[in-house]
Amino acid sequence: MKLYAFATQALFAAAALVSAAHANPFPDADLANGREIHYAKRCAACHTEKTSMDEAFIHTRADRKVRTLFDLRRYVSLCNMELKLELFPEDERDVAAYLNQRFYKLTQ
Repeated sequence: MKLYAFATQALFAAAALVSAAHANPFPDADLANGREIHYAKRCAACHTEKTSMDEAFIHTRADRKVRTLFDLRRYVSLCNMELKLELFPEDERDVAAYLNQRFYKLTQ
């Protein structure tokens, strides 16, 4: 019986760890920095100008390109390179984390 109780506790602990890992895919990100960069580097303004819609449209439309965390990181990096924003990798992470928290809510 003790072995069963231990195995059950171990299983719940493992499930909690997996859940926590998926809850925040950017645990070291600075959301305030991501938000600041998103507006200071004109990311939001550029997306608004491109779509002639509000800032959220490009992130929330039905046919959006970002479907996974990999996509999100890739598009933030692409914008950084194409627009020569000169963001550091941790800045890209912070922007991706901010966008994920604000619009996408992705876990994978």
